[in-house]
Amino acid sequence: MAFGQQDRNSEFVDKLVQVNRVSKVVKGGRRFSFSAIVVVGDEGGRVGWGSGKAQEVPEAVRKATDEAKRTMMRVPMREGRTVHHDIKGHFGASRVVLRPAQPGTGIIAGGPMRAVFEAMGIHDVVAKSLGSRNPYNMIRATFDAFQKLETPRAVAAKRGLKVAEMRENRMTPDLMAPATPVEPKKTAKPAPKKAAPKKKAAPKKDAKKVEAKKEAKPAIKVESKKEAIKDEAKVATKAETKTTKKED
Repeated sequence: MAFGQQDRNSEFVDKLVQVNRVSKVVKGGRRFSFSAIVVVGDEGGRVGWGSGKAQEVPEAVRKATDEAKRTMMRVPMREGRTVHHDIKGHFGASRVVLRPAQPGTGIIAGGPMRAVFEAMGIHDVVAKSLGSRNPYNMIRATFDAFQKLETPRAVAAKRGLKVAEMRENRMTPDLMAPATPVEPKKTAKPAPKKAAPKKKAAPKKDAKKVEAKKEAKPAIKVESKKEAIKDEAKVATKAETKTTKKED
């Protein structure tokens, strides 16, 4: 069977995600084998995945296909084309985010996630893979997200309501009315800074008094110099008299 196409004798579509060669070290050397990951779906909401290992590729693919058919699950879809709401799934180090999309968007996803969506029959979805890109972990994280999906009927049953009642509560006039605009808070303007008081100018001195002081100062200096000279002369005369007395 050509993978990626629908088998004439089967209602399922097979998508081969990955084929990997693995080796096992034994006493005589290495033994090579092949592992395969296959996604199987009916393009109507049912999807499953499996992995197989064998000495040859066709046998590994057959094992993976059989396992995928045994582990199929039904995923609820909105209008048969997208998911109902935003969901997150994780497994190990892989995290995925799925979001519904408008008609005509297509499948915005890559790698193993695209194979899962195509086999399941989703036509419009936006998906993002975060963390590890290991295909095993990415597929398991995608299926973990599918298990968290809830339909409007399931939510209404949990609340004890009908779907119509939930929609009426959601579309009440109070909720549909535009929100009253909130007036912005008036921020108090900062008080203007008070100007620092100007220092009073010192009173101007009389020019005559200033000149008189300038003239008086040098006279004092002259007198002090004269007195110093006289004192030096007295000291010198005393020293001379002492020396003459000693000589005598």
